[in-house]
Amino acid sequence: MTVSVALFTSNLRLHDNPPLRAALAAADEVVPLFVLDEAIEAAGFAAPNRRAFLADCLAGLDTGLRERGGRLVVRSGSVIAQVCRVAAETGADEVHMAAGVSAYAQHREERLSVALEAEGRRLCVHDAVITAVPPGAVTPASSDHFAVFTPYFRRWSDERLRTVQSPPRTVRVPGAARSERLPSRAGVSGVSEGLAAGGEREARTRWSAWQRDGLAQYEDRHDDLAGDMTSKLSPHLHFGTLSPVELVHHASRTGGAGAEAFVRQLCWRDFHHQVLTARPAASTADYRSQHDHWRSERSAAREITAWKEGRTGYPVVDAAMRQLRHEGWMHNRGRLLTASFLAKTLYVDWRVGARHFLELLVDGDVANNQLNWQWVAGTGTDSRPNRVFNPVTQGKRYDPQGAYVRRWVPELAGLDGGAVHEPWKLRGPDRAAYDYPEPLLELSDGLARFKRARGRA
Repeated sequence: MTVSVALFTSNLRLHDNPPLRAALAAADEVVPLFVLDEAIEAAGFAAPNRRAFLADCLAGLDTGLRERGGRLVVRSGSVIAQVCRVAAETGADEVHMAAGVSAYAQHREERLSVALEAEGRRLCVHDAVITAVPPGAVTPASSDHFAVFTPYFRRWSDERLRTVQSPPRTVRVPGAARSERLPSRAGVSGVSEGLAAGGEREARTRWSAWQRDGLAQYEDRHDDLAGDMTSKLSPHLHFGTLSPVELVHHASRTGGAGAEAFVRQLCWRDFHHQVLTARPAASTADYRSQHDHWRSERSAAREITAWKEGRTGYPVVDAAMRQLRHEGWMHNRGRLLTASFLAKTLYVDWRVGARHFLELLVDGDVANNQLNWQWVAGTGTDSRPNRVFNPVTQGKRYDPQGAYVRRWVPELAGLDGGAVHEPWKLRGPDRAAYDYPEPLLELSDGLARFKRARGRA
């Protein structure tokens, strides 16, 4: 009996999974393997919300495999050591996995390939699994990646995507494949109270419902904070319980302005992945330095704490930060507003905010999180590095009746309509009735400081 290994990373699904299908085609038996990577734990990237969501995903994957006669094999420790050990124990000739984009993922693939080759085995890395279009497939004539989104989107849209693959009907796992106990959400402390459930079944149920009820309205309502009309599929894309290739195919067939806007957002995800693949240092260093002299964490400690706790005195910012803490997720418009407030108004290093987001976001993805923060901070791919989002103006525009603010900032629940965005305008007893802080600073003061620091005042 021939054996191969399907190494799961950020592709925790049975539908449209090229590494799994290739492993099944290459051998009589397959070891579906996931390694709880000690390096990710040591780096602090295994935040509670992602660990809990991952436990759901692994449980769902194991259930799906068992329904097909197989099971998930889980190991913990070094990915290189554990994959080589499993391959040796089961006599596997090949290991199949999805191509990663981060510096760590690329280095892991290189090391694993060398280690397997030394034992007479082969590593097969598959593209277009984590992204719809492989990071290096679309490049300009003058560079190894696109630094501007619009030309990338035009080229990306012309790419012919691979065919969506059906889930396997049967998975035979060799008896020699020993597994550790699957992790459990119940064993993770510090999880956000409102964290959504993970797993492929949950992902496909959510996608089906949103495709039916929300996709057509996406173009008009994706920025509606109170309406909450985004897909909330980002955690499932991060963990790979949904295939971006499948989503693009389905949305494109659906057609209409809403589907086109959604596909554009999927392209933004691919865009950031191709930037990070070409420039791995952008996860921690400015992609395009503006020579900022950010305020230190020590000098801005009070303001940073208020920002994290949702006590800045600017209601829409505070609402978004409280949503993040409660759900481990934040509306995309809220991410823009809160990031701009920290980096542009308080003039705090974008890395401070990116790190806090990664501590809480269930969809905390290095490519999207870091490069979106850089886009807002003006150090990334944005062609308008001095763009500033005014939280009052944005709140009135995207939460005009104040429902989003009242949902997350109950101290202001008694204020009617758009007045909730400027509670400091209340006077006397009316102001005293609300236990809500005064603004940390005047927006004009923050903007002036930002411009002075960049020499453009």
